[in-house]
Amino acid sequence: MTNSVIQGLPRWTLVVPPLAFVVLLVTWHRHLGAFLLILVCLGLGAAVIAAVHHAEVVAHRVGEPFGTLILALAVTIIEVALIVTLMASGGEKASSLARDTVFAAVMITCNGILGLSLVVGSLRHRVQEFRVQASYSALTVMTALVTLSLVLPTFTTSAPGPQFSSAQLAFAGVTSLLLYGVFVFIQTIRHRDYFLPVRSGGNSDVDDEEHHAAAPSTRTALLSLGLLFVCLIAVVGLAKTVSPRLESAVESAGAPVAVVGVVIALLVLLPETVAAVRAALRNRLQTSVNLALGSALASIGLTIPAIAIASIWLSGPLVLGLGGKEMVLFALTVVTAMLTLATGRATLLQGAVHLAVFSAFLFLAVSP
Repeated sequence: MTNSVIQGLPRWTLVVPPLAFVVLLVTWHRHLGAFLLILVCLGLGAAVIAAVHHAEVVAHRVGEPFGTLILALAVTIIEVALIVTLMASGGEKASSLARDTVFAAVMITCNGILGLSLVVGSLRHRVQEFRVQASYSALTVMTALVTLSLVLPTFTTSAPGPQFSSAQLAFAGVTSLLLYGVFVFIQTIRHRDYFLPVRSGGNSDVDDEEHHAAAPSTRTALLSLGLLFVCLIAVVGLAKTVSPRLESAVESAGAPVAVVGVVIALLVLLPETVAAVRAALRNRLQTSVNLALGSALASIGLTIPAIAIASIWLSGPLVLGLGGKEMVLFALTVVTAMLTLATGRATLLQGAVHLAVFSAFLFLAVSP
């Protein structure tokens, strides 16, 4: 490999992805003792950090908002594959796994990632600015997708329980994919300027550091893109490897089965979390908002169509409808996000409110 290919890439970012993948191969379908469990956790953490680095390299090459879109799409596609795999092997026990994981992803991104970004960013920069047009566009689509895909099944009557009939599921899948496709078109083509980062004062679409830094070469960006996918495969695979231990711990603690979906979503969304926090620390809150809301949109917009297709051969019921507690938390999330995103300026208080809602979600998931 020539120096021109690896220009701008630290050596550790080249070594970590294949090592994490080797750890995945070594531990796949094996009982995890103490040593292997530590190895998996170390590989998982290293893969997350490397994934964020390579995502930033790609983002610098292609520009925003394409960089955050690539990371969100890559993580979500692999997350969907993980959900379908677990549902195929889990039988009736996994009937609500898609719902639990997608709803957890929405709460994690819209409250956890967004709240944490607001808190750490405001602690360093006091007040941060973002574009209201982009944030409200994403929030509108996210609200519609969650309502159509996860709230309506609780009230439909064509199928027993909180489930869609085949025709209703097909409609929800097609609608989700179309809405997400329109949002991506708006984000990347029609109104791309809405999603570009702003400096304090709102006049520049990039910060000075990134504006003056030389963009990586095309070969370096392509290498980073390939290593990003290796990292993300390792992240999701290692998360699946450690999930049996998590399920055992959940059962031993007497916690609800839905906690497994929450833990899976937390693990899978680690790369977006780290990337969003780092962007907020650099006073690029718009990038953090793009990552948080974009990941929520990708999770719903791609998971529901994939589940709709997979349900053709998946046995057992597919429970999608949310319960009353989850609907209240979702409504609170939407109202809180609307108030947070209304002014285009964020402070520590707004971040604290989002983290309080996220804490309530975690607490009620364990103690319903």
